[in-house]
Amino acid sequence: MVTRLPTNRRRRSGALMTELLVAMAMMVGVLLPLAYSITSEKKLARTAFHRAVAMEIVDGEMEILAAGEWRRFTPGPHEYLVHAVAATNLPPGRFLLTVGPDKVRLEWQPSAKKHGGPVVFREAKLK
Repeated sequence: MVTRLPTNRRRRSGALMTELLVAMAMMVGVLLPLAYSITSEKKLARTAFHRAVAMEIVDGEMEILAAGEWRRFTPGPHEYLVHAVAATNLPPGRFLLTVGPDKVRLEWQPSAKKHGGPVVFREAKLK
């Protein structure tokens, strides 16, 4: 047994369905950009955190190198091993020490892009 709605109720039902579809479209139109902005802000915060950790490590190691530790290295670029526990918070990358005739430079280079880029915090002039 099939019953039909009266014409008046069908119109109201159709209008309600149309209103529901418009409301859902408006919600999607508002929530998608909001979700994207939250995601991009999260990535930005993570990148800033990685840069801050790398800067802190480079700064501490440069203090040690400037105090005379640089003499252990020959001129040219060298892979530099850091013993800071905070380095575990960094994405894969390497610390690169460059000893020149008149200065020492230490930098962190991430292996993958979009991780803050290389960090060159300090260069020390040699005496």
